[in-house]
Amino acid sequence: MSDTSPYDRRLRVIGAGLPRTGTRSLKYMLEHLLGGPCHHMSELHARGEPDITKVIAALKGDFDQFIDLLDPWIAAVDWPAALFWRELASRYPDAKVVLSHRSSSEIWWHSADATVWQVMRRIRDGEQAEVVPGLHDLMRQRAGFDADLAEEKARRRYDAHFDEVVATVPADRLILWTPAEGWPPLCNALGLPIPDKPPEHANTSAEFKQRFQL
Repeated sequence: MSDTSPYDRRLRVIGAGLPRTGTRSLKYMLEHLLGGPCHHMSELHARGEPDITKVIAALKGDFDQFIDLLDPWIAAVDWPAALFWRELASRYPDAKVVLSHRSSSEIWWHSADATVWQVMRRIRDGEQAEVVPGLHDLMRQRAGFDADLAEEKARRRYDAHFDEVVATVPADRLILWTPAEGWPPLCNALGLPIPDKPPEHANTSAEFKQRFQL
């Protein structure tokens, strides 16, 4: 892609938060605020093999494949975007970086262990097929989580990820956000008015379990 492409200037918000930090709710909130589409792991699954192939290529070193995938999007949160938060922050220097998080690694763990981690265990153990094999292993490795997906190591990695983002992203670009905070942190950082409706809380653990039959 040429550096003069209008899409190089389009991405306005980069999500650096891990899955199960309210990223689905964040997606919908950003779409409402920005008036454009926000990429999320759910979009990757919906679009299937062509987009997944690009993500795998990016995870193997061809980052421009992911830039190409992001052409239509004005924001990107959750995996796979959060796996490339450093590269995206460098590529789009005017974009804000939102670090969605939970109040503690323990709270995050209980949600992740009951949902996303269960799906990754099924794939790891051959109990669930992938559209393109290898995607989840590559994402897990890129995020720094071990194959055993055990609590103590995962919680340490969660805390380390939070610290890495906070230490790296300048304060004037960084938005720290928890689902309970709703609109204000996003609106204040983006210079936008607070909507007169409550934010949507999407993809609860119960909804996730039902969707994946966990």
